[in-house]
Amino acid sequence: MAEPDPEPIASGAGQRLGAPETLGISTLDPGHKPPAMPPGRHVTIRVRMLDDTEELFDISQKASGKVLFDLVCSQMNLIEGDYFGLEFQNHLKMTVWLDHIKPIIKQLRRPKHTILRFAVKFFPPDHAQLLEELTWYLFALQIKQDVSCGRLTCNDTSAALMVSHIIQSEIGDFEESQCRSHLLNNNYIPDQMPLIDKIMEFHSKNIGQTPAESDYQLLEVARRLEMYGIRLHPAKDREGTRLSLAVGHTGVLVLQGHTKINAFNWSKVRKLSFKRKRFLIKLRPDLNSSYQDTLEFLMGSRDCCKVFWKICVEYHAFFRLFEEPKPKPKPVLFTRGSSFRFSGRTQKQVIDYVRESAFKKIPFERKHSRVQHNSRIQHNIRLSPLPSPRHHEVPTESGAPADRVDSPSRRHWKESVLVSAEDPSASRTTRTSPSYQRNSHEDRTAAVSRTEETRGSTRPTHPDHQSTGVVPNSPHLSASSGHSHGMVNGQKSLELCGHSPDGRLPSPLTSPLLYDAGSVRTDDEDDVRRKRFPTDRAYFIAKELLTTERTYLKDLEVVTVSFQSAVGQDEATPDSLKNTVLSTFEPLHKFHAAFLREVEQRLALWEGRSNAHIKGEYHCIGDVMLKNIQGLKPLTANLHKQSEVLLELEKACRASRRLEGLCRDFELQKVCYVPLNVFILRPLHRLSHYKQILERLCKHYPATHGDFRDCRAALADVSEMVEQLQGSLIKMENFQKLLELKKDLIGVDNIVVPGREFIRLGCLSKLSGKGLQQRMFFLFNDVILYTSRGMMATNQFKVHGQLPLHGMTIRESEDEWGVPHAFTLVGQQQSVVVAASSLIEMEKWMDDIQGAIETVKTSNGTSSDLLNSSLIDNKDPSPVSENKAPMVGPPSGQGPVPLSVICWYRVQSLSFSESCRSLENQLSGNLLRKFKNSNGWQKLWVVFTNFSLFFYKSHQDDYPLASLPLLGYSVTIPSQSENIHKEYVFKLHFKSHVYYFRSESEYTFERWMEVIRSATVSSSGARVRNCKESHLH
Repeated sequence: MAEPDPEPIASGAGQRLGAPETLGISTLDPGHKPPAMPPGRHVTIRVRMLDDTEELFDISQKASGKVLFDLVCSQMNLIEGDYFGLEFQNHLKMTVWLDHIKPIIKQLRRPKHTILRFAVKFFPPDHAQLLEELTWYLFALQIKQDVSCGRLTCNDTSAALMVSHIIQSEIGDFEESQCRSHLLNNNYIPDQMPLIDKIMEFHSKNIGQTPAESDYQLLEVARRLEMYGIRLHPAKDREGTRLSLAVGHTGVLVLQGHTKINAFNWSKVRKLSFKRKRFLIKLRPDLNSSYQDTLEFLMGSRDCCKVFWKICVEYHAFFRLFEEPKPKPKPVLFTRGSSFRFSGRTQKQVIDYVRESAFKKIPFERKHSRVQHNSRIQHNIRLSPLPSPRHHEVPTESGAPADRVDSPSRRHWKESVLVSAEDPSASRTTRTSPSYQRNSHEDRTAAVSRTEETRGSTRPTHPDHQSTGVVPNSPHLSASSGHSHGMVNGQKSLELCGHSPDGRLPSPLTSPLLYDAGSVRTDDEDDVRRKRFPTDRAYFIAKELLTTERTYLKDLEVVTVSFQSAVGQDEATPDSLKNTVLSTFEPLHKFHAAFLREVEQRLALWEGRSNAHIKGEYHCIGDVMLKNIQGLKPLTANLHKQSEVLLELEKACRASRRLEGLCRDFELQKVCYVPLNVFILRPLHRLSHYKQILERLCKHYPATHGDFRDCRAALADVSEMVEQLQGSLIKMENFQKLLELKKDLIGVDNIVVPGREFIRLGCLSKLSGKGLQQRMFFLFNDVILYTSRGMMATNQFKVHGQLPLHGMTIRESEDEWGVPHAFTLVGQQQSVVVAASSLIEMEKWMDDIQGAIETVKTSNGTSSDLLNSSLIDNKDPSPVSENKAPMVGPPSGQGPVPLSVICWYRVQSLSFSESCRSLENQLSGNLLRKFKNSNGWQKLWVVFTNFSLFFYKSHQDDYPLASLPLLGYSVTIPSQSENIHKEYVFKLHFKSHVYYFRSESEYTFERWMEVIRSATVSSSGARVRNCKESHLH
């Protein structure tokens, strides 16, 4: 928006919307200022406003929620604040409203790291009951958010009409090129592209409307929609039918999907209550009604019932009562029921108060509006603009600040639900309240967040530039594709520990938080310590052998110790399985324990912790490798038995439900950080690791080096062993993936059949009568399954249908349907139109599907020799069962998070070849980790495997403290503007999550970049069968 010359504005309340000094108006009685702050330790509370800015409020922990809410309303000079509330995610990850009566310390477990959202709480039936233009504006912002995230559903005409009023408020009168450009750069509704012409047509009819009038018209359209003001609470009726409950000004509503199927008016409701998971509605007797006296609905938990019951109590009091209900007297001896009551003015009190009181109209700034007008000269309903208070904004980082580029689509909204409320969005601007501005400089600088920065690809480093944050001798790395990204909120912003204190695993999409997971090292201490160690590249290659061997030995102990104690000792475990596991893994564990000791001793000598380094006779590792590779050859029979163990375990689980349950429970333990079957195949993968290490040593050494001869001999031996086991490994990796998918799918029979091969899984949008709907697709060499998650208690997908590849054709259909990146699968019985998230994703899917179709045409129908029929039920090989399969697999939020679930929420796809590469590229070692706005570097033991980073305090820990799934992340090197003036630093970022990791040498820096890119950067669309032929070479 064009702004007049900036003038100094006094620091004070009302600065967020550009208003002058507050008059002390709040939601309290007329003329009263917010109550005095109670004594006690103060905390900084972060509140996200409806215009996407963030405010910081300094408040006593003992203060009630009402004190904080009054401060927020006073900050905005909001008179009708009673329609609004502050919501946040509690420790159970449920969105709840801040209670005005309870102290803040009893509601927010971590107030410094929780973001409260200022939002509309009570939606009146007629917006004409709102008397202030600022209130209209805030309601319009809420409607804009609800439409954008898909919460306020409507037909295309209503959606286009609402968007036309929004852009009229933002850019003013219709001008075709400007309007079209604005709509192409800003998404206001899901699937906006097909409606652009209709939006422009409606916008052309709004000429002359002021922003305030546009807000009024937007509310006029929105209030007539069925889902206006509706917040769904999942429930079931007595028959188990999935429904949703909601509350409105008229009473309690029952919905199925987005359709109202029943409504219980307040006048008909005698009592609302809940008992455990049951929500009860007692109706008044009515001879003309067919309903029972008491209606019962089953909700997810007691807490879900209580949250919904509270909002029902508040809605009833706000819209039905004349004045605030008085508190109940405290019982002398016993308490029964909840003491919760509505606190605040009712709607009638608010309307009477505003009408009877004379308030000065205070102008405010519309954040997104570019319309310039003068309220004194033009129509008196217009609001005068004020200069934006730039001097109160936190300075932005280098790079152009992102204007509104992309409103959250339905897909992005689904994912953001999983992200903790403690995570500030990258596109937020933070300003401080007056009370917070009075705090010390240290407190101010520690709590400040940043605006989103939009960067292109990171520029390569140059040897002459010492201030870029990358060492002059660091490798020149090509940057990953650019992302608009910001930062996380401080060092303790998000949590993804292996298990939270209550035993549940948080969302797979949150980022890791390690409280005291490692000590924070000073930079000087670390530099001094580093200079004591060798700098030879061969030393760091040998050190990689040491660190990965430590992790490998721990993985073997998961099978030999943890699995044996948890499952092997149970009587349900067959003796044949016990003997197979024991005879296979015990010798390997014993051998590698001795091998690890030798490597540790050699590295200790190499590092100079004895006088031997003076002679230089221990600056080599080839002799140790050759000796132990030759010692491993007699154990080749044990390596061949890995497939036997996997088959024996699966066969035993099919025969015994108790054993299946024991294995499932074992996978929920912290020590089992990846699926159990992955641990069983670890010895086969380890040979590939040895081969890679020896190849790097041979490449590094000149032919005349003393260690070259031993390394080359060891490489020849291990290559021979890998060649012998190659066929078995390929089959077992495919078998393991099929078993994993069997647990991920509901309604599936016989996923594991002879000859079936997994190719790719990932998210595609399926075109149906309801529009584009997100679906999870699973591509095999003979069939495609498409599924959805829905509301399920487990991390599983429900199969909707199958598409046999025999006789299928595939064609691009973007022009045919007007949907970007769309293609059509034409089967013999049905055709399906799907759309990928990007052109690259579409090409990968089309290449893999076309390759699988060609393979089906030339296939002779032979089955794998390894997956014999003894494991397969004698049923039709079609994977879709007419009956629902039993609910197997870990409950939601526990155990290893399936990669399919991560792909679902991050809208990614994953091929078999990429999965194989991730297992081959396992890496571990010490890294220094730093959040974007933290001061020190935290030393952690980090393990990369299975597309995730796992964080430990040290290599001696038995289980990880946290994990970070990397699918969707980008890895780059920091730019000069990020002020990371340290060596060997790489950056991981996904949307607003940003982490810096620092390695100890150029070699380890290159290795971490290499393996992480294998998980974060999509592969080239090469078909899986090519990988199966070569991924071990």
